[in-house]
Amino acid sequence: MANRAIAYASEALPGLDPQRLTAMVEDAARFNQDAGITGVLLFDGQRFLQYIEGPEDALGVAYSRILGASSHREIVELARGRVGRRMFPYWSMRLLPADAHELSQAAYADWRGFVRRAGREGSPWAAMDHLNAVVQPHLG
Repeated sequence: MANRAIAYASEALPGLDPQRLTAMVEDAARFNQDAGITGVLLFDGQRFLQYIEGPEDALGVAYSRILGASSHREIVELARGRVGRRMFPYWSMRLLPADAHELSQAAYADWRGFVRRAGREGSPWAAMDHLNAVVQPHLG
């Protein structure tokens, strides 16, 4: 069965406290583990960027939960589609800090095809390259 992915950006509601954010991420991690979903949530203190991957049916349920969450607004879907191998096979959900510039670069980059282009001469970084740059220091 092919894996699919969804990436979106949103704005945190004012006053989202760290305890609520932690509880939200822990709840998502439990759900995702049961559903076979993996992913990462970047947060710059005001905005979120999330990338989730897994089976299509489970991803649809997870994304419906995301759309209904009361912790954010102004949700913009950046991409949705088929992916080859998982980018985060061991993270049911991981919250990572990102600075505003990093998050903006990833959000406004090219998400088509969920491809990485870094290292190809003359090619601008794709969104997955920016996402990888933020995540790489936390792997391992």
